Amino acid sequence: MTGRRDLPPMSVAERIGGLRDRMAEQDLPALAVTNLTNVRWLTGFTGSNGSVAVLPDRVVLVTDGRYRDRAADELSAAAVEAEIVVGFSQPEQHQAFVQAFHGLDRIGAEAASLTHTRWEALAADLPITSADGLVEDGRRTKDAGEIARIEAGAAAADAALAEVAPGLLGMTEAEVRMELEYRMRAHGADGPSYDTIVASGPQHAARPHHEAGERRIVEGDTVVIDVGGLVDGYHSDMTRSYVVGREPTDEQREVYEVLRGVQLAGLDVVASGVAAKDVDAACRERIHDAGYGDWIRHSVGHGVGLLIHEEPFEAPTSTAELRTGDVVTVEPGLYRVGFGGFRIEDLVEVTSTGCRILTASPKDTPCPPSPPTT
Repeated sequence: MTGRRDLPPMSVAERIGGLRDRMAEQDLPALAVTNLTNVRWLTGFTGSNGSVAVLPDRVVLVTDGRYRDRAADELSAAAVEAEIVVGFSQPEQHQAFVQAFHGLDRIGAEAASLTHTRWEALAADLPITSADGLVEDGRRTKDAGEIARIEAGAAAADAALAEVAPGLLGMTEAEVRMELEYRMRAHGADGPSYDTIVASGPQHAARPHHEAGERRIVEGDTVVIDVGGLVDGYHSDMTRSYVVGREPTDEQREVYEVLRGVQLAGLDVVASGVAAKDVDAACRERIHDAGYGDWIRHSVGHGVGLLIHEEPFEAPTSTAELRTGDVVTVEPGLYRVGFGGFRIEDLVEVTSTGCRILTASPKDTPCPPSPPTT
């Protein structure tokens, strides 16, 4: 088993303290955490219904009866001290959550993840104010346990691709997707991080997020495979591109070599303190200089963690600055209908001096790898 191994614990119990520090900077004595991804990151609770009241001196998790025992087990495993309150109906849960904030005159709430109806219900009973991004800001910096889970998912994807890529010729896109997802599980992933992308030929490979279908891969196709493994809720993300069944044409080889140089240039820019948009700019400038500016279809990358797309985004409009502990993709692509397309994507951990690449599948040439030796 490649991807799953003995994984180090995550520092979940330390996260509430860091959040309170960020709350203090905004003069917020309390925060209503209702985004389930944020609830999981703060407490370790993985159920589908839960809200957390972060108070000056305690933490309260409100959930329903299905999760009474599970919540206690998961919070205990994460070493998180919190009161667990169970409500057997939505009105009971609402009242329990409101009661947790009794006596407080200013409460932050995650407006971006609340429906209008729930915001209005909370606002009718509590002095809430919008306070988005406080938990997400902490989520950006991955601890050693989080990195290990992301690496385990990446290793499962690398192993699956090494086994499947040599046999692409003659398979349908859907068959490739199913085989990759099966083999990622066999190598220790809980499942795919997202619907695996397999895009082939002069039309489909020109669509960056093509949905794998029944098209059969034929000789000379460009094939784009975007694959990642999920481990303990943490995602990985990687793309490799190939020319299948024969040697690349001169044009295919040229486009691939341009893209490989672009991706390496992007990786060279990544480091703590660098503006995220500068990674995109480095790739975009090199593509334009090579004469392929009209082949660009997307920005160059994004953060990865409990969500497959999260801050920081490496895009022209980004205002984020990369930090040590960010995990981000660098994934330029070149696409043209009639040609197909290529994308090369690596997942990296940002360090003080550069980055550490977490994905290991070969990318030196567009030729699929040979079958792994047994």
